[in-house]
Amino acid sequence: MDTSGIRIERRFDVELVKVTKRYGSTVAVDGISLRIPPASYCCLLGPSGCGKTSTLRMIAGHEVISDGDVLIHDVNVTDLPPVQRGTAMMFQSYALFPHLSCLDNVAFSLKARGIPKPARHAKAREYLALVRMEKFAERLPAQLSGGQQQRVALARSLITEPRVLLLDEPLSALDPFLRGRVREELKRLQRELGITFIHVTHGQDEAMALADLMVVMEDGHIRQAGPPREVFERPVSAFVARFIGGHNILRGPDGPIAVRADRCRLGVAGEGPHVLGRVAAVEYQGTSVRVAVSVGEGEDASVLVSDEAFYADPVQPGDAATLIWTERDAHALAEVD
Repeated sequence: MDTSGIRIERRFDVELVKVTKRYGSTVAVDGISLRIPPASYCCLLGPSGCGKTSTLRMIAGHEVISDGDVLIHDVNVTDLPPVQRGTAMMFQSYALFPHLSCLDNVAFSLKARGIPKPARHAKAREYLALVRMEKFAERLPAQLSGGQQQRVALARSLITEPRVLLLDEPLSALDPFLRGRVREELKRLQRELGITFIHVTHGQDEAMALADLMVVMEDGHIRQAGPPREVFERPVSAFVARFIGGHNILRGPDGPIAVRADRCRLGVAGEGPHVLGRVAAVEYQGTSVRVAVSVGEGEDASVLVSDEAFYADPVQPGDAATLIWTERDAHALAEVD
C-alpha cells in the first residue's frame, strides 16, 4: 500500500538486470536481462553449459552474482541470503531424508523454525494432499516410486509458501510416461497456487508444454524469450530454430529461412519453392512418418507426413526427393550460425 491506501500492483515477480556470473576467467552468464510477469510458468531452456542452471542458482542466492541485480516482487534481493528471498528450490536429486517419513520430510523446515509437532504435521498433511500423496504420509522415501518421491520433494518446497518456486530439471530422472503425468501436476499446482515457477530444462517438449514464458539460452546469453507458440512459430535465429526442433533451415533468395517440417512435403519441382535431395532415412512415429532428406553436402532437412499419406506413396532411403514448401510458411532468420 502507498500512503493514500491505494494498492500498488507489482509489475514482475522476478526481474534480472544485466546479470553476469563469472567463474574465474570463464563467463557462464553474460549480462542477461529478463522480466517474468506475476504468476508465470517460466522455463529456462538450452543445451548443457548454456548458463541456465547458474541463472537459477543466482535467483535462489546459491551463487554469488558477479555483476547486475535480481529483483523479486520489485525488491532488490541481490545481496540477501537465500532464506530472505522468498524463494524455494527443488533440486534434481530430490534430497529426501531417507530415515524420515514423507510427513516428517515435508514438515522438516517447520521443525527447524521451532513450530510444534501437531501444527507442523497438520500443515504437512495439507501439502501432501495438495500433491495427492496424503495416503503415503507414513512411508519412507525408499518405499516410494521416483514419481512419488518427486511429489514429496515438491510438497516440502511448497510448505514454506515461497513467492517463487525454482525447479532444477525436476523431471529428468523420471521415465517418459511418468514424466508426462508429473508435468501435468506441476502445471496444475502452479495455476492453483498462483505463484511463479522457474523451471530449468533441456527438453524442448517439456518447455513448450509447461511454459507461459520460454527462455532459450546459448553460451550465457538469452537468444529468445516469449510465449512457446511465438518462439516456435518465429524463431529469431538458426540456433533457436534448430534447438527447439521441428524446423528446416533452408537457403532462400535473401538468406537463410526456417520452415517447419510439418509444413513441408515431398513433390516435384515447379510446385513451389523447393530443394532437390535424396531420402536419407524414414522413421515411423505412429500418427506420422518423418522422412529425412539430404539436401546438400553436410545439410539435411525433414518432412513430417501423416502415416496415411506416407503409405499411400512411400519412399525408401536412397530415393531421389524434392522438398517443397510455400512462401507463406517460410520465416526469415535474423542471424546465421
